[in-house]
Amino acid sequence: MYYSDEIIEEVRIKNDIVDVISDYVKLQKKGSSYFGLCPFHNEKSPSFSVSPDKQMYYCFGCGAGGNVFTFIMEYENYNFVEALKYLAQRAGISLPEGEASKEARAFADFKSHLLEVQKRAASFYYYQLWQDDGKQGLSYLRNRKLSDETIKKFGLGYSPKYSGNLYKFLKSKGYSDEILKESGLFHVDERRGMQDKFWNRVMFPIMDVNNRVIGFGGRVMGDAKPKYLNSPETKIFDKSRNLYGLNLARTARKPYLIVCEGYMDVIAMHQAGFQNAVASLGTALTSGHASLMSRYAKEALLTYDSDEAGQKAALRGIPILKAAGIRPRVVNLAPYKDPDEFIKAEGKEAFEKRLMEAENAFLFEVRILGKEYDLSDPEGKTAFFREVSRKLLEFPEELERNNYMESLCEIYRIKFEDLRKMVNHMALSGVSQISAGQRIRETKEKKENRENGGKKAQKLMLTWLTSYPSMFDTIEGYITPEDFVTPLYHRAAELVFEQHQAGEVNPAKLLNQFSDPEEQKEVTALFHATLHLEGEEEAKKAVLETVCRLKKDSIAWKNENLAPTDLLGLQNIVEARKRLEDLERGRVSLHISFH
Repeated sequence: MYYSDEIIEEVRIKNDIVDVISDYVKLQKKGSSYFGLCPFHNEKSPSFSVSPDKQMYYCFGCGAGGNVFTFIMEYENYNFVEALKYLAQRAGISLPEGEASKEARAFADFKSHLLEVQKRAASFYYYQLWQDDGKQGLSYLRNRKLSDETIKKFGLGYSPKYSGNLYKFLKSKGYSDEILKESGLFHVDERRGMQDKFWNRVMFPIMDVNNRVIGFGGRVMGDAKPKYLNSPETKIFDKSRNLYGLNLARTARKPYLIVCEGYMDVIAMHQAGFQNAVASLGTALTSGHASLMSRYAKEALLTYDSDEAGQKAALRGIPILKAAGIRPRVVNLAPYKDPDEFIKAEGKEAFEKRLMEAENAFLFEVRILGKEYDLSDPEGKTAFFREVSRKLLEFPEELERNNYMESLCEIYRIKFEDLRKMVNHMALSGVSQISAGQRIRETKEKKENRENGGKKAQKLMLTWLTSYPSMFDTIEGYITPEDFVTPLYHRAAELVFEQHQAGEVNPAKLLNQFSDPEEQKEVTALFHATLHLEGEEEAKKAVLETVCRLKKDSIAWKNENLAPTDLLGLQNIVEARKRLEDLERGRVSLHISFH
């Protein structure tokens, strides 16, 4: 289906990018932009920027960026038409009906077939569990005290010992090798052909929030390695953006989620009545997981194993959850290893009591930190509180910091004034440390800017042109699209200048002219170039230097590519050099205004 530029632009305009992304990421306003934790890579400090003025997003950490269509396509794994329909429905816009394009139909059919394959495989594994060949798997699940009702609820199954059974089954249903290769359910062996990826394993279907099977986890029967095996990532399965059990937990309507370490813990919790339990899919907790959780709950109770590995997993997850706006607390499972073991030994009521007594995340971090020091030794105790003081500085609000200091003083029996003095000392010493770190970063940035000065100048100019309309008046007579010599930058500059001529510079609309995802990502970066400046005079100096650098590179490029017989071109280069020299020597000046 062809959709006009007008209808596409109407959908974009009626879906404010801050509102849309706020459904997925917790954003905080800083200056004229909003910042949050990037949902496309794992990070602890927010580097994901959303500009309401430009209606674009950009991550300074991983480089992800684009407009509202790009975000929905990346996050939901939609193609453009799917994203357009989603956003049109969100805004209450009726799209014209008609035939979808050949490419759109093909991609939609491809995804539909992948989902069908996963659903068929889940049915196959479930059927096998109840056959004679599946007795070992069924015995394992019943030894784990799972009822037949729970097995059915989670669609648990068994992959037979002999590799090839699933392949034969799916081929009999008419699926092509091309689709089966993309499903993540098979290995491709040059000599033996397609081989089942999962065999002799209890199978755990993984469902998205819409209850569609998108992948599998398999627990081996016996001592083979790996103990647990997950589907690889496919066009419908992304481990970092899905959680096991969330399709059920999101309907529990609880104010918190219980975060477990594995499939069996989630299943045991649900069977015991804790319907809001989830787990990551064989990976550490990511910012994508945290962003997903934040759509359904504002608090997360971590029930990781009580061993050292579980404690480390909790420590890694706490800052990620906090950055996504989720309040984490840690459940004490001792003396038991995991939730499943605890519930079997103590029962539902005792576990519920542990949930209610879950430890404050910061106090948990401090308690685990204390294990690294000899608190009976004065030197060790001082070193411990020095580290605690550094951690207390993570709280920007003095009241919150003081509340934690009071709790710590009570727990560790020290005077509030003594701890306060140490915290203040750390804050003061931290200033010089930060300044030194900034100097190192600035030195590195200057070096990188020298190496990539030409591209940087083009990026900065495009950023300024889309941020400050008056910049077109500043560069008039000096800079044109022809001066942007990098091909992609040149194309972007042409579109920006065209928009200016039409009366409105709109980078989010401009982005629709680039269909390739990598090009979209790079073009977005063009409109988010940064230069750390202090004061208006420094800013004006930077503009002058950027104009001169851009023009100098343009003249050099034209000179290298000038045909020997092009006398007019040569004359233009000579004139351009003279104008540049006048500008550099201050014989003429630019009228620079950031408005």
